[in-house]
Amino acid sequence: MQILYFAWLKTHTGTGQETVDPPEQVRDVAGLLDWLAGRSEAHAKALRDRQAVRVAVNQEYARPSDPVQPGDEVALFPPVTGG
Repeated sequence: MQILYFAWLKTHTGTGQETVDPPEQVRDVAGLLDWLAGRSEAHAKALRDRQAVRVAVNQEYARPSDPVQPGDEVALFPPVTGG
């Protein structure tokens, strides 16, 4: 699974992307975020406020209950405003 970090999430985690292999029990976006937050203090800090994190799975906006699976591309980014 490819994880992409944008904006301050990239700054806090110290990386723009990483390839991960979550355990089988990680089946949805919420579970993935919980697992990622447990990987390091930097990840925990970046993912502390889940209301401030938006997620896209395979370039489609995703909700916490949406499924994730091996091979997915998951992007994490702050809310975006348009003008």
